[in-house]
Amino acid sequence: MRVGVRALYPQSREFCREYLCREEPDFIVEIRPEQLEREQEESRASALQEGRTPWEAPLRYLEELAIYRQIAEQAPERGVLLFHGSAVAVDGQTYLFTAKSGTGKSTHTRLWRQRFGDRALMVNDDKPLLRFTETEVLVCGTPWNGKHHLSAPVQLPLKALCVLTRDTTNHIEPLEAREAFPTLYQQCYHPQSPGAMARTLALLGQLTERAGLYRLGCNMDPEAAEFSYNGMQEERA
Repeated sequence: MRVGVRALYPQSREFCREYLCREEPDFIVEIRPEQLEREQEESRASALQEGRTPWEAPLRYLEELAIYRQIAEQAPERGVLLFHGSAVAVDGQTYLFTAKSGTGKSTHTRLWRQRFGDRALMVNDDKPLLRFTETEVLVCGTPWNGKHHLSAPVQLPLKALCVLTRDTTNHIEPLEAREAFPTLYQQCYHPQSPGAMARTLALLGQLTERAGLYRLGCNMDPEAAEFSYNGMQEERA
């Protein structure tokens, strides 16, 4: 999916520098000042809900948020979802970990990079795009990659999706689609358009059919990386 961006601030081009291309866009997003105001209001509301002190974000940062929101609104009609998770690839296959903020997604995928070394690649540490083809789900790097700024401009097939929880011991179990669906719904972007939302639900249904689904209890010790990797190697029936 190629997106043209008409931005207000030149910093937005630098932000997307590693993802620029010369091909014709599939669609164009254009940012207006009122969209930045909306992002600031969303930021304030989120901070108050979480008990944090609201802050006045720089306009260039608000534009980064506004751009991704506009992309996410139009993406489902093109078979693409914005998903909240940390995605790491090993040997060319991607493992996507999702959980509530603060659970330790980035900590766990860091353990994977330490354990697997050059075999591992961080695809996106926060908000990857999931692109659905006729046969597979591809996990895509984007510039919106979390506070550690870890991503790569790649599209790699999704091997498994894992709901991460904290525990004192490591354990991993397969998840049925009906068990996983509420979490997957919570962790994807919800478009405003009813049509785009219906398409989102359909894509989530495909996600449960095409990816291995697991729940991981993790103590965040170094051995947790190999434990969870081994636990997601069984082929789907």
